[in-house]
Amino acid sequence: MQNIPSVDLRDFLSNDPIRKEKFVNEIGSAFEDIGFVALKGHFLDQELVEELYSEIKQFFNLPLETKRKYENPELGGQRGYVSFGKEHAKGRKEGDLKEFWHFGQYVSEDSKYSTEYPQNISVDELPRFNAVGKEAYQMQKKQEFMF
Repeated sequence: MQNIPSVDLRDFLSNDPIRKEKFVNEIGSAFEDIGFVALKGHFLDQELVEELYSEIKQFFNLPLETKRKYENPELGGQRGYVSFGKEHAKGRKEGDLKEFWHFGQYVSEDSKYSTEYPQNISVDELPRFNAVGKEAYQMQKKQEFMF
């Protein structure tokens, strides 16, 4: 495969059953064939997307020993950095050849849910990393309530 499959979220959100079916089939095929997909027609504005990509690239360009400071095995990949080989596909023993960062739910300390959600991990080396990640995450949460 030479190109990453791309789907348009607006197809799924439309009232047109043909467009919805097209989206479902395309995303299903992409995940079945290669395991990921590019999403367009989402709710993030281009400026935020560019800033998010910039921050993410800077993080993943940090030395491995620096990135590992932000890995917390007790959280099972639910916050912070997860290094190569830590996750694996269902039914496989070999670790995945990927590393990733996970932002999660933001709750205030006085929230009744504060004990259920661990705090997000802050990256000291990149002052904008967490602010940009939080903005993107919270935009996503706002959109869920609009659907």
